[in-house]
Amino acid sequence: MEEVLASANKQVLVETVKLVQSEGMKGSKGGWKDFLDSYDKKFGSSLSDPGKRSTEILATFLNSFTTEEDLEFISKEIKCRTNRKATEQIVRNSLDVESPHQRLVRLTIEHPNYRKYYSFPSHDEGWMVTKLGKLSKAMKSNAMIGVDCEMVLCQDGTEAVVKVCVVDHNLEVKLDKFVNPNKAVADYRTSITGISAEDLEGVTSSLRDIQKSMKRLLSHGTILVGHSLNNDLQALKLDHARVIDTQFIFTYKDEPVRKRPSLNHLCKSVLGYEVRKAGVPHNCLDDARAAMKLVLAKLEHGVDSHIVVTEKDVPETELVKLLFHRIPIDVPSQELLKIFPESRTVEFQSNPRVRGQRYSTFAVFKDTSEAHEAYEKLEGKEEMDSNGRLQKLVSFKLSTGATASFYVRKMAPEKPFEESVLSKKRSAQDENTESKKSKVGSHQCEHVKEIERLKQELSRRDEEIFNLQKILSALTRKHGL
Repeated sequence: MEEVLASANKQVLVETVKLVQSEGMKGSKGGWKDFLDSYDKKFGSSLSDPGKRSTEILATFLNSFTTEEDLEFISKEIKCRTNRKATEQIVRNSLDVESPHQRLVRLTIEHPNYRKYYSFPSHDEGWMVTKLGKLSKAMKSNAMIGVDCEMVLCQDGTEAVVKVCVVDHNLEVKLDKFVNPNKAVADYRTSITGISAEDLEGVTSSLRDIQKSMKRLLSHGTILVGHSLNNDLQALKLDHARVIDTQFIFTYKDEPVRKRPSLNHLCKSVLGYEVRKAGVPHNCLDDARAAMKLVLAKLEHGVDSHIVVTEKDVPETELVKLLFHRIPIDVPSQELLKIFPESRTVEFQSNPRVRGQRYSTFAVFKDTSEAHEAYEKLEGKEEMDSNGRLQKLVSFKLSTGATASFYVRKMAPEKPFEESVLSKKRSAQDENTESKKSKVGSHQCEHVKEIERLKQELSRRDEEIFNLQKILSALTRKHGL
């Protein structure tokens, strides 16, 4: 116990004492306030805030516990908090020398939702806290393993893990086992997990056995990878400090913090394929590999690059539409029909969305092919929005003689991420040396900045055109032209 206490800093000891207080635990000299009254004759329990007490007093109080149960509780809590704080501190202090893998660990740890989802009750019975080992060595490790679990609902209302799959960075299987829940199962959730009672017949591996296997795989600072990894760690009752959670490392359009994209959604957006088909149960091994592939894709493309996750799958009913946006409010929607003189079936929605001096609306066609053909025939400068959807800046003459400009956009991304980004990256890596890679990354960064500058310039000019249109319209009405 003394060795564990010696490894903890004051903040860890303060938090541990507060936890012991909240749990009503008592050592050989009673609870926290009882201990202060006997240990400190000057202030006693009148100064009971652990944060205002010395490291020596905090450690002495925690050392007053003698039962095996209490010692295990305190020891695990201190190890867990020390590991996490040490990881966070080293991550913050090594920004200039961190590896891309460590950068992804930092992105996970610094995410606003990290503490919310990764504050585990590691002191509870049955939990295991992994050791980081020598910190300087552990923090330099780029070894990774990916994990996914399947859980069932038990009759006592809890969940129990019944399948665990682990792969390494080469996507090779390191662990693929069923687990005996050792309690009555209320729902196997077969339609989701793909697991039935028959699959668990004769299974002897316990959760403790799996924890020991995971402990061996996670030695020497190995990074644990997963999607919504906190759920797997909760099921495994395993607390590990160095993690990469794929729900935290990708940019999500509009709501980067609150939204938590599904694994299937991420795979479709980033890798260009669905890991799960509708109506088909999960495949634990496929999901573990998918999480690792997402991390490898991030490393391959560049950790600090903005791989924007696309919006949710676009329904077939939406693909028959084209979005018209940034339309000046003095342009009647009836005028927009003139853009498609050859189409007799196109209609514009009757409830346009108005934003300031502009509005947006949808042109609805009879089918997706007609919508695609109509877009292709439009004349205008084509570009791609931040979600990978093509749009054109269209200008045409109104009945008044004035000219209006606005955007017409498709409803779905043009290409999956794998085709549009990863293939280009791979070919560049095949042709260039390591030194050239850094130059490419620098040039890409400059190109991104230049694109953003041009977008701002285009937006400014678009606004100038709009203001000129208003002036021209006003002059036209004034002079009856």
